[in-house]
Amino acid sequence: MTFTAVRSRSLRNRPGAAAVAFAATAALLAGCSSSDKSDPLAEGGASGDTVVVGSNNFAESILLADIYGEALKAKGIKVTYKPNIGSRETTYGLLKNGSVTVLPEYNGSLLSYLDPKAEQKSQSAVNTAVAAKLDSKLTLLESSPAENKDSVTVNAETAKKYNLTAESTLEDLKDIAPDLVIGGSPEFQTRHQGLKGLESEYGVEFKSFKALDAGGPLTQAALAKNTVQAADIFTTDPTITKEGFVVLKDPKNLFGFANVTPLVYKSGLSQEGVDALNAVSAKLDTKTLLDLDTQVQQENKDPLDVAKAWLKSAGLD
Repeated sequence: MTFTAVRSRSLRNRPGAAAVAFAATAALLAGCSSSDKSDPLAEGGASGDTVVVGSNNFAESILLADIYGEALKAKGIKVTYKPNIGSRETTYGLLKNGSVTVLPEYNGSLLSYLDPKAEQKSQSAVNTAVAAKLDSKLTLLESSPAENKDSVTVNAETAKKYNLTAESTLEDLKDIAPDLVIGGSPEFQTRHQGLKGLESEYGVEFKSFKALDAGGPLTQAALAKNTVQAADIFTTDPTITKEGFVVLKDPKNLFGFANVTPLVYKSGLSQEGVDALNAVSAKLDTKTLLDLDTQVQQENKDPLDVAKAWLKSAGLD
């Protein structure tokens, strides 16, 4: 199966990606090689001991669902899929009524959905806060180190000029930012998780700001063409690999937390299933997820094949 890569920020508290996400849904529903994939909005859940693994309608979520689902199958657990479901409002409802058993989530984004005013001071604090807000029928499993969140990323030319590497942090921008143009969504200019926070937390002030899109093709292209030298890019965006971009570390967690974390309908998953999913999360880090996303979104590999290959390489098949 080949499909268009989509990164829908609406699913992670970002507006305006519905039309793009719909295109991905249509493409994926038109042809998918993954077996036993069901209608994402069909009524009812699995019967008996079948686990239903759902995904939202963007490429990374589909890949993660295949990874978690195939890990369950490796333990002899019967699995069906509900891919491309849509917004968190829909997926959360399907989890609460048991129509979906497992959904790959992002802990900080889920917390923002459940409690928009909640602070995010640490990963463990985020997960504790989520647990306190979740419907009683649901539970959050262990978070993976893998995060897909906002970042300040520089292009290869800028990284070379200023000796910035994957070990460099936002603090390293303090002296050079006045020479750089940064791009991002219009909101990035006014949010604390944006220019305001970069200034207050790191003392970083850029030469100017260019309003583009929310980490989408406009931002990616502007960074690649050096129209901007830094930009707000997701940490698992495959263009990072393709273009040789360098993601700067955020030691003060200005951009919060977005660890990949399974959200589960409690009564629908055995302890063996819980252990299998936690084992996957323990081995899934951001670098790995970026590589897997690149295989799917840049190399047009079937996400199910990519999921199976990684699980085998990690000893989880």
